[in-house]
Amino acid sequence: MPSAAERTRTLVQSTCSAVLLVPGLETAGWDQLTPLSRGVGPDGDVFLEFPADSPAVRAATHAQDDELPAVLEITDVAPVSVPHRIRGRGRVSGWLTSVPGMAGPGRMLLRLETGEAHIDDLWGVECVDAEAFRDAAPDPLAAHETDLLQHLYAGHGEELATLCELLGERTVCTCAEHRPSVVPLALDRFGLRVRFCDRDGGCFDARFEFPEPVRDVVELSHAMHTLFAAAGH
Repeated sequence: MPSAAERTRTLVQSTCSAVLLVPGLETAGWDQLTPLSRGVGPDGDVFLEFPADSPAVRAATHAQDDELPAVLEITDVAPVSVPHRIRGRGRVSGWLTSVPGMAGPGRMLLRLETGEAHIDDLWGVECVDAEAFRDAAPDPLAAHETDLLQHLYAGHGEELATLCELLGERTVCTCAEHRPSVVPLALDRFGLRVRFCDRDGGCFDARFEFPEPVRDVVELSHAMHTLFAAAGH
């Protein structure tokens, strides 16, 4: 399974919605505190790009050499329609400074020096220290996950339904009169997570691990064929 640090890095470097929380800026609109872009440097610092006139930039510039605490909050929402759609939330807390001259016209780059991170997702709730966050890498499928899940959902419903056959004793979902909806919920290099929901609103998740972690979409294609072949037998 992916480590908490890897999952946090994946969230930070994804396109999930994010907001920067800075003391004293509680009254600013969320749209003003949403970074235009974000990335992670080699030392584990998070770099956030904002309009030069944003409240966050003014606060960081005014603080100068003082340590300005800040928290980046990220919300991960499933890219397909499914009950309980929020898949997780991540938080990176640290100290905010401005990095002049590193962004385009009308923009400013801010650096969030990572103190610690926290993740609450489908795997559980965990804390991540700065060193683990720095050394982790985002999941190699993260940039493609949205398209891949939407493709599975739209074009491979029959194959997804056969995954019921791999659930062992959880045979309730194989009963034709209680056939559930089967929605691909999350995908990473280790496997596929699916949400089964019946007509009465009951839901449960099942995780299907690949024989080996995949490194790219080509290896993922082979792993998915293997998974569906096993379910079809």
